[in-house]
Amino acid sequence: MTRTDKGLLIQELKEKFENSSYFYVTDASSLTVAKINQLRRTCFDKGVEIKTVKNTLAIKAMDDHAESKNFKAIFGAFKGQSTVLFSSDGKLPASIIKEFRGKDQKPVLKAAYIDSDVFFGDDQLDILMKLKTKNELVGDVIFMLQSPAQNVISALKSGGATIAGVLKTLEERG
Repeated sequence: MTRTDKGLLIQELKEKFENSSYFYVTDASSLTVAKINQLRRTCFDKGVEIKTVKNTLAIKAMDDHAESKNFKAIFGAFKGQSTVLFSSDGKLPASIIKEFRGKDQKPVLKAAYIDSDVFFGDDQLDILMKLKTKNELVGDVIFMLQSPAQNVISALKSGGATIAGVLKTLEERG
């Protein structure tokens, strides 16, 4: 690889890391070519970009924002063979990895970068799968805001029925 090629690759990776709030670093080194292709197809179908990267180039690509975006915290994950999954959803790559594995142990999660927080190790996969997406959080907030209003309306409706029932009973007696 020429110096120019490396420079272009670093620039491409730099843009990906800077524009992605969520990425996972995995080790898929022992997967067969057929399995890797299957993983790539699954990621493509679900809108997750997958890239096998050279560790030194990935670290150079993140170096400009190592402090401001907390990229420095994930540098330790870039050892051995590294495959990066870029996503617009924080838990989707975790779901893909878990679903893809089945009985296999690969790909192994080395680390996940979630909005400047870093989760290290394959044991974090279940925690990452439970993260709520932005849309789920917005839905929860809307539900919580609607709940008190619905209670007031329900109380007013039932109160009206109670008063009407009392008046009807008094009318029948009189």
